[in-house]
Amino acid sequence: MERSLSMELVRVTEAAALASARWMGRSKKTEADDAATSAMRAVFDTIPMQGTVVIGEGEMDNAPMLYIGEELGTGHGPGVDVAVDPLEGTDIVASGGWNAMAVLAVADRGNLLHAPDMYMDKLAVGPEAAGQVDINAPVLDNLKAVAKAKNKDIEDLVVTVLNRKRHEKLIHEIVEAGARIKLIPAGDVAGALNTAFDETGVDMLLGAGGAPEGVISAVALKCLGGDFQGKLLPQNDAEENRCHKMGISDINHVLRLDDLVSGDDAIFAATGVTDGELLQGVRYSGAKGSTHSMVMRAKSGTLRFIKGTHSLKKKPHFFIK
Repeated sequence: MERSLSMELVRVTEAAALASARWMGRSKKTEADDAATSAMRAVFDTIPMQGTVVIGEGEMDNAPMLYIGEELGTGHGPGVDVAVDPLEGTDIVASGGWNAMAVLAVADRGNLLHAPDMYMDKLAVGPEAAGQVDINAPVLDNLKAVAKAKNKDIEDLVVTVLNRKRHEKLIHEIVEAGARIKLIPAGDVAGALNTAFDETGVDMLLGAGGAPEGVISAVALKCLGGDFQGKLLPQNDAEENRCHKMGISDINHVLRLDDLVSGDDAIFAATGVTDGELLQGVRYSGAKGSTHSMVMRAKSGTLRFIKGTHSLKKKPHFFIK
């Protein structure tokens, strides 16, 4: 992939964030998601690449744009797989909550897992604990491994978990081990990202969430030198058949980082829609909007935080009120 593609892709997440943030706190998550998707699609058409959506808003018959298999870009440039979540945290935006983002991940063609839309059991850690954890190990063993890797006591650790009834047993095990928990209502891409930054105070992410978001999280952690492991959790025969079609005959097979994103290069970009630990949300002031983004590349290990100021008068079709 071309090095310049990183900066081009930030324009995509910026547009999605600026469009969807208009709906913050208005209890209209569908409208927010539609705005993000439309803006993201429009800017993708200006990017010099030959992209194919492998993780998107759904299949062609139920997603008008950014559907799986859709072609993106100008048709010139590198051939790439594209994973998108135009608005990671639709409920968060609707309620004006924390850590909503516009996110995408790109890798050379054939290098991103085409994850089916089902649950995935997830484990994410930052660089210090990479290679020291195992999703099949007991929770206590993994907590001990992370504590040792980060030179902490278990009591010092903070584990992010989605606040869901399905996690009652997991939460009990974490608390019994002595670690602390940060429950989040949604947005486990941000939860995985936070494990790689000391300033967030998060050491680990555990629990089940969407498989497509798992692949996007894996790209981010590959860029950051962290670790991500997942196991697909089909809920019915149809979902189990989809796993088999992907070549996964053993449902308990652990998807490790290189299974989720292979090769030595990938790009992750995100722009804050609402405020979070790492990214500030969109701010509007008259005819201007400000954004805070991050973009990283696995091959170089480069991470950039970018603040942008945008003229809404010059780009009205991206930022509908």
